[in-house]
Amino acid sequence: MIFRWLYYSFITFIALSVVGILLLFFAALVTFSSLPSLTALTDYRPKIPLRIYSEEGLLIGEFGAERRNLVTIDEVPSQLKQAILAAEDDRFYEHGGVDYVGVLRAAYSNFAAGGVRQGASTITMQVARNFFLTREKTLTRKFSEALLAFKIEHNLSKDKILELYINQIYLGQRSYGFAAAAQTYFGKSLQDINMAEAAMLAGLPKAPSSFNPVVNPKRAKTRQLYVLGRLYKLNHISEQEFKQLEKQPVPVVKQSREFAMPADYVAEMARQVVYERFDEETYSRGIRVHTTIRHRDQHAAYQAIRTNVLEYDKRRGYRGPEAYIDLLKYGTDQEKALEEALDDFSESDDIIPAIALIVKNTGIQVYKKGGEIIQIKPEGLKFVEKYLAEKKTAEKKYISPGAVIRIQQDAKKIWHVVQLPKVEAALVSINSHDGAIRALIGGFDFHQNQFNHVTQAWRQPGSSFKPFIYSASLEKGFTAATIINDAPLSFSAAQTGSKLWEPRNFDGKYGGPMRMREALAKSKNLASIRILQAIDLQYAQDYITRFGFDADKHPPYLPMSLGSGSVTPMQMAAGYAVFANEGFRVEPFFIKRIEDENGNIYEQTQPATASNDAPQVIDPRNAFIMTSMMQDVISYGTAARAKQLGRSDLAGKTGTTSNFVDAWFCGFQKNLVAVAWIGYDEPQSLGKNETGGRVALPIWMQYMSTALKDEPIAKYNPPKGIIAEKINPETGLRVLSNGVTEYFFREQLPPLSTEHLDGLGEATQSLKDQLF
Repeated sequence: MIFRWLYYSFITFIALSVVGILLLFFAALVTFSSLPSLTALTDYRPKIPLRIYSEEGLLIGEFGAERRNLVTIDEVPSQLKQAILAAEDDRFYEHGGVDYVGVLRAAYSNFAAGGVRQGASTITMQVARNFFLTREKTLTRKFSEALLAFKIEHNLSKDKILELYINQIYLGQRSYGFAAAAQTYFGKSLQDINMAEAAMLAGLPKAPSSFNPVVNPKRAKTRQLYVLGRLYKLNHISEQEFKQLEKQPVPVVKQSREFAMPADYVAEMARQVVYERFDEETYSRGIRVHTTIRHRDQHAAYQAIRTNVLEYDKRRGYRGPEAYIDLLKYGTDQEKALEEALDDFSESDDIIPAIALIVKNTGIQVYKKGGEIIQIKPEGLKFVEKYLAEKKTAEKKYISPGAVIRIQQDAKKIWHVVQLPKVEAALVSINSHDGAIRALIGGFDFHQNQFNHVTQAWRQPGSSFKPFIYSASLEKGFTAATIINDAPLSFSAAQTGSKLWEPRNFDGKYGGPMRMREALAKSKNLASIRILQAIDLQYAQDYITRFGFDADKHPPYLPMSLGSGSVTPMQMAAGYAVFANEGFRVEPFFIKRIEDENGNIYEQTQPATASNDAPQVIDPRNAFIMTSMMQDVISYGTAARAKQLGRSDLAGKTGTTSNFVDAWFCGFQKNLVAVAWIGYDEPQSLGKNETGGRVALPIWMQYMSTALKDEPIAKYNPPKGIIAEKINPETGLRVLSNGVTEYFFREQLPPLSTEHLDGLGEATQSLKDQLF
């Protein structure tokens, strides 16, 4: 009877098993037929962000929801492959998509642990899930995952499957794939990581948010040790190596993404250009933009802006803490409260927000984000020493406990109390021969203010506009030796276009009759107004359009001679390039080429150059004489400070507008033009005597000292049709001896002075008659 019961039970079990197998087989057939195509794998097209590069090929910007760097399986270091397989699927090269040994091992481990502690998903199954399925934990999804794994294994090689996994898997911090994660967490290419870093990366797929070394370094270390243990168990590393790697620190980069140089304004300009063409595909097609920006120039421009803006801001005095928090309010949870309070204040490069904890005249103690307590000694408090208060005070300027301040560490590792400037500044430089932009800084800090002052800020150029008026006068018969009277003038509203105008020179002094060259070098306003009067306002308005300026932004009134119109720094750079390149107008550009992820070119810039196709807008003789005159601005004029650079090939012009609202310096060397501007977004005075020569020229000088380093001194050779003659500097007339040398158009030579022939006797009378 027992035998019969066992027999029927066995028959029933076999029957049910056969039915189950048939049903499972039928379900597999039905499911398999509905499985998705593997085109997404065989024709892998991941979302690759837009990337912006410098001229040298250095990454300067990236835009896209997913950070991803594609690599082939041959480019993946063997130590990373070992770490990934040890952590995720050590039998990857042995199973056919589903690891039955791994399933049994996981089942036993979970049973022994009394819960789900270990999974049995293979790398192939993870690829199936990441590309085609959701992460819901159901039997149906798991069944489909297994079938897809079989299908993938049947159609793709093991190396191809592992390559897809390495490129596709999400690893936290918007990073997809191990190459992007290596850059994100360690600032390295995949080929440069060590075994300790490889183990940390290999531990991320299990739970990127939990084992993220940026968000949770302790859990990341725990997971790394697990991976190292697996590597040791599988004999990939020795016991000695395991012990060394356990203790080896794994530093994580400060920011989630490091770029080769600060070029946010350039990157944003490039993004806008690409978006106009590709719309939302901009951020996923792997488009690469190669710019004309040079690393040395861009970095020098950035440092010049930061250093000199902070120097100017320091002269204006301390404005007080940015905010206050009540330190007594939080009790034992003070650290958490301090961290949350600092979340509202972003860093500006090396200018860091901090909260004052203890304030004394002998030093202050501050809390820096991340839990670091910093002691600032008296040498770092000179800027704010008048505003220290041990207890909270009603005076808003005072630093007391709870004050949110800014700190900065100098080259000697000394911490200083500083402040974020309210003033803005910009610098742009271009190659004078083809217009390629070499450096562009659109403001003090892109993350604080995205307004690009190089391209978007329409400001009055002040005296930096005078060279264009003087250039127009040369075409009207004036020469650099023409005597102009720098004397007081008064104009009615009808003449100025607004109201009664009594212009003055910056220093309040008048030079009387002087050569036009001297008037420009010393930036004499009254002389410039008389020149504009003489050459005709309408003519001048039309003439400046040759340099790329908009006529409607420079109304034909006398204040135009002093730069009362509106320009952008980019326009000024293009305008000054005409003088530098002997009269040709080149268009500034910053994109060399746009290409796809495979290097196929979408667009390539073919600029018109001074030697090919660029229009010649002024006589080369005009450009030469204007350059010579602007060299004197540096030799003895308002920019004499620039002689410190020790170069004889520099030329330019300072610019300061009424009430010191805008300050400029526009200058060039034969091959490079640079324009520096400083001012407030809401126009207000920079302060008394804060002129272009004082606040803008130092920015230009600091940039040029780096940009022109090791560049030979350029020579400006007189073009055909230029005559060098000696003149009397007081009359502007030619002399035979004891004068100063001046350049003229051949057809515009001034008369020879009769003074040199007077008193020489009757023998010279016939010569005198011939000459005059």
